[in-house]
Amino acid sequence: MTARTRLLDREVGQALSALSAAARKGLGDPVLAELVMVRASQLNHCAFCLDMHHALARGNGEGEQRLGLLAAWEEAGDLYDARERAALALTEAVTVLTGGFVPDTVYERAAAHFGDGELAHLVGLITVINSWNRLMVGRRVPPGGCTP
Repeated sequence: MTARTRLLDREVGQALSALSAAARKGLGDPVLAELVMVRASQLNHCAFCLDMHHALARGNGEGEQRLGLLAAWEEAGDLYDARERAALALTEAVTVLTGGFVPDTVYERAAAHFGDGELAHLVGLITVINSWNRLMVGRRVPPGGCTP
């Protein structure tokens, strides 16, 4: 195993874990949180996070059909409710910033389904999973591959 597959610095990991916990707590819906983290991890091609968050989503009662179709959530009809679709659209806009800022329409759509506090926690959750993704991809950590 190479140095790249070792866990990141303990302080960095603890800080990101604390941010993850705070964002999850403020969002309140563990299934939605996992859908957001899976979708961001798909976009970032993070195998480690995909593996972990698929397992966590299943553990929170998420079904295989919704997990399997998450990459095509916009074409999945009513498989995801309006709140989930708003969160997923925001996840994509915050994760893929190549076009510039998050479009106002995407943000306003999310704001229609989430209160101010929940929306802040949702953006925090999207931000922290993107950070985890970049750390794991940058270190080339394979699924299940973290070692102390």
